[in-house]
Amino acid sequence: MTNSVYPTLSRQSGLLNRFDAIANNIANISTPGFRREDVGFSEYVEKLGGNEPSLSVASADVRVIDSRQGALTRTGGTYDMAIDGPGYFLVATPQGDRLTRSGSFTADANGQLVDAAGNALLDSSGSPILVPPQVRTVTLAPDGSLSADGTPVAQVGIFQPNTPQDLTYEAGTLFSAAGGVSPLPDGSTIRQGYLEDSNVNPVQEIARMVDVQRAYELGQTFLDNEDQRVRSLIQTLSR
Repeated sequence: MTNSVYPTLSRQSGLLNRFDAIANNIANISTPGFRREDVGFSEYVEKLGGNEPSLSVASADVRVIDSRQGALTRTGGTYDMAIDGPGYFLVATPQGDRLTRSGSFTADANGQLVDAAGNALLDSSGSPILVPPQVRTVTLAPDGSLSADGTPVAQVGIFQPNTPQDLTYEAGTLFSAAGGVSPLPDGSTIRQGYLEDSNVNPVQEIARMVDVQRAYELGQTFLDNEDQRVRSLIQTLSR
């Protein structure tokens, strides 16, 4: 295999990763709280010995999360919440605490606020939030103070990853933070009866998908031509 083939193969692999990320973005256009992803490219260059040219290999296996806020849509749901500004809700999953921007919650049979998967919403101290049964009115103040029939019951937490670069997409709208999380000090409010839309722009994503597909096809053409060139050379030398 010639040196020119290695960077092309690594580029093709990176383009496939980017295509997968774009496809996932498009599939979640209507998912509340979804954060668009992209793939970051990097290049590794190694100097070869003698008069050989340097070897360059591209890598595209780092997922980059777009933190721009999506539009807020009014639903009127009592336990629908949207963060206006930076930060994330924190939910308790079987795999550990996870961050999310999806604020669609309900009260289960025990009065505990949970998401669609049954993960408990956590307050500012990291504890599950319980709403007393048979309450008539539940209100949420912009600072996250949750009240039932006028009596404060919890403070909905807004959290941030200690190291933003450690934020890793897992599934759906959940993110893990290897470096841990901490309460967001200031700058955000919570709006009751709203949900944040996905921040995916469908027109831009489709355009990016076309660009990636064309780039992949160009790389495949180069590999096919290189394969034909090597075959022709071998046939010529074997005569």
